Amino acid sequence: MSKAKIMVIDDDVQSLELMEAMLFPKGHDVIITSDSSKAIALIMIKKPDLVLLDIMMPGLDGYSILAKIKGNHTIYNIPVVMLTAVDFELNRELAHNLGAAGYITKPVELAELLKTISTLLPAA
Repeated sequence: MSKAKIMVIDDDVQSLELMEAMLFPKGHDVIITSDSSKAIALIMIKKPDLVLLDIMMPGLDGYSILAKIKGNHTIYNIPVVMLTAVDFELNRELAHNLGAAGYITKPVELAELLKTISTLLPAA
């Protein structure tokens, strides 16, 4: 497994710490931010291989950030996986229609997360 650069955007600090604790030991570089308003700028600077994005956040929500990523010609090809405690089919459909590559419900299970990452980043 090679190292992937994974950005996690979530307003909940515990969720960020959990994701980092799950991914770092697997050899991934993990970039975390709780500031949704700076997420796009950070993605443009850090150029992650994958973004894990919470949906419900103050300021810009995950759908707005996803739309901005997919609307930006520099970063649109970065796969984005939505993370949420809300598992409604309508939410999944909206995320898919906006260009999300995946949708994982919280609490996140390590096996599901790693499977999603390996599917989206086969070299990771």
